[in-house]
Amino acid sequence: MSLPAEITQRDLRLRSKDIMDAVEGGESFVVTRNGRPMGQLVPLRRRFVTRAQFVASSATAPVVDPDRLRVDVAAVLDLDLDDPYAR
Repeated sequence: MSLPAEITQRDLRLRSKDIMDAVEGGESFVVTRNGRPMGQLVPLRRRFVTRAQFVASSATAPVVDPDRLRVDVAAVLDLDLDDPYAR
């Protein structure tokens, strides 16, 4: 994994479109002012999958027994909720 490229505050101001396009493409940058690192521009890690990818990855997922799940959840959580209006 390579280190992010350094860009100056001035570069960011003058070339913001090109830099933001690069961030959108997956690149990261460290923004400097007077040679000192001030911040970092990194792409957001959004991962969208197609329906076909979801179906393919779900094919190997374990089968969930809803009754067993309900018992397991009830064992961990207090499902007897108090009515705040009951007197």
